[in-house]
Amino acid sequence: MGVSIAGTNAVAMDRRPGLSARLKLTLSYAGFLLLGGGLLLAVVWVFVLRWMRDVDAGAIQRRFGVVIVLGPDRSELQRGFYPAAAAAMGFLLLFGLAGGWLLAGRMLAPLTRIADAARTASAGSLSHRIRLRGRRDEFRELADVFDAMLEQLESHVAEQQRFAANASHELRTPLAISQTLLDTARNDPAQDQGEVLERLNTVNTRAIDLTEALLLLSRMDRKSFTRDAVDLSLIAEEAAETLLPLAEQRRITLDVTGERTHALGSAELVLRLVTNLVQNAIVHNLPDGGTVTVHTGSLHGASVLRVENTGQPVPPELVPTLTEPFQRGTQRARTDEHAGVGLGLAIVHSIVRAHDGTLDLTPRPTGGLIVTVRLPGEHAGAPEPAPSPGGPGTIR
Repeated sequence: MGVSIAGTNAVAMDRRPGLSARLKLTLSYAGFLLLGGGLLLAVVWVFVLRWMRDVDAGAIQRRFGVVIVLGPDRSELQRGFYPAAAAAMGFLLLFGLAGGWLLAGRMLAPLTRIADAARTASAGSLSHRIRLRGRRDEFRELADVFDAMLEQLESHVAEQQRFAANASHELRTPLAISQTLLDTARNDPAQDQGEVLERLNTVNTRAIDLTEALLLLSRMDRKSFTRDAVDLSLIAEEAAETLLPLAEQRRITLDVTGERTHALGSAELVLRLVTNLVQNAIVHNLPDGGTVTVHTGSLHGASVLRVENTGQPVPPELVPTLTEPFQRGTQRARTDEHAGVGLGLAIVHSIVRAHDGTLDLTPRPTGGLIVTVRLPGEHAGAPEPAPSPGGPGTIR
């Protein structure tokens, strides 16, 4: 499973070239500046020139043989005003274009950096970050969101690549063993065929389990399942009854306690979740005389499942790695028939995440682990599950 980034350009829309955002902003700034200048000149025309009148006989007086003009000549004022107004408008146009170009470039600089980072990411490099400085605004908020998206995407791609590599390694092992067994049987006809078939069956069963686990993880990523109301306590009892022979074989005491609690999800997946947790709690326990306690209940509207077991002390720094695929941890890898494929808690984590729940792992001070799962509780519109003939009890 992987995420392809390099092919993003292939789905880009074919658009005709147009004006850049910077040029559009520049023209907008210049246009508004010209509009403001035109309005200002109009004000001058309306409130000044309208009071000017043409020179007539009443505006001219003769005193002692000298002609005195009592007011300015409108025509002369207009001849002087129009060239000055045209020059002012030309200056405003040039100033608006130059100033608008500089201001638009300064304002759009963060957007240019975001676009460069997007192009870098589309080329396959997810380690680049924008990291815009300054106070928060629209562009810096967009850059922060883009950086967070790149970080999550890089983490997801790295996880998927690591998962694919581990899955390939795990699948190659049973296939290589099967090939070795077949070659041995072909080269040594006297070998016991029943033993070879039994070993091939064991290896093939492990490969099938691993493949089914991988398919289940893929299904969890798509969340392609139907949500119904399920009784978590009944599912806990069913899982405990299924694993009771394993617990008795290992001399582990298995207790199921608590109350009925209805969660919203897939009964099949929740059963797989509980079964994995209980099986892990049994397998990773004390060699003799250990205990496993499964408790169900409700808390703040959520359905809670708690699985607690005894066992060897778990280092706190190991806990975050337990839910990673193929991570069995120190002293957790086993070679018996219940070794699993290293996906038990990874599947649990995926199921919980697909159900919008939470998973909490806490080491016990005396050894072992406490696993707490919180799933969304049943809402009013969910169908009521069938009543149980008996409540949760104790299974030993």
